[in-house]
Amino acid sequence: MKELIVSRVTGWDAACVLSLLRLRSRRRVLKVCTLISHSGDGYLYPLIAVLVYMLVPSTAREFILAGAIAYSLELTLYKLLKNSIRRNRPCHAMSGVTNGVGTMDTFSFPSGHTAAAFVMTTLFYYFLPLCAIAILLWACMIGFSRVYLGVHYPTDILAGTLLGMGCAAAGIALTI
Repeated sequence: MKELIVSRVTGWDAACVLSLLRLRSRRRVLKVCTLISHSGDGYLYPLIAVLVYMLVPSTAREFILAGAIAYSLELTLYKLLKNSIRRNRPCHAMSGVTNGVGTMDTFSFPSGHTAAAFVMTTLFYYFLPLCAIAILLWACMIGFSRVYLGVHYPTDILAGTLLGMGCAAAGIALTI
C-alpha cells in the first residue's frame, strides 16, 4: 500500500513538473521566476528584520526573537529532513528537466526556500497582519518558481510550507 501511494504521488509530482516546463519557452517568465527564486536565498530576511525594527519598534523585539527561533528550528529540521530523505531534484531525476537556477545540494525534499518564505509569512500574519497578504503572495511565488525552475516537486513545496509555518508558530509561541 505504501509503495502504491508513493508511486502515485511521484507520478503526480512528475506530471506537474513536466506541465510547468512547457511554459519555459517564455523567456520573461523564466527571468521573473529566477529573480523571485533568488529573493528567497536568505539575504533579505535580516534586512526585513531591520526594516521592522525601524518602522514598527513596538513590535520589533518580539518579531525578531520569534524569527530567530523559527529560522533556527527551520534550518535544523530542513537539513535533517533533506539529508534523511535524500530525494533527488527533478532536474537530476527526470530526463528532459533542466536546472533553471543554481542549487547548493542535490536533494529536493523539503524546499528550504519555501520553508523560509513561509516562516516570514507566518511572522507577518501574526505580528504585522496588514502586510501579510503581500508576503503570502511572495512566498507562494517562491514555491511556484522553484517547481518552474526544475529544482523541486510540488510536494517539496507543500512540505516546505508546512515546515515553515510550523517553525514560525513554535517561534511565536516561545516568545509570547
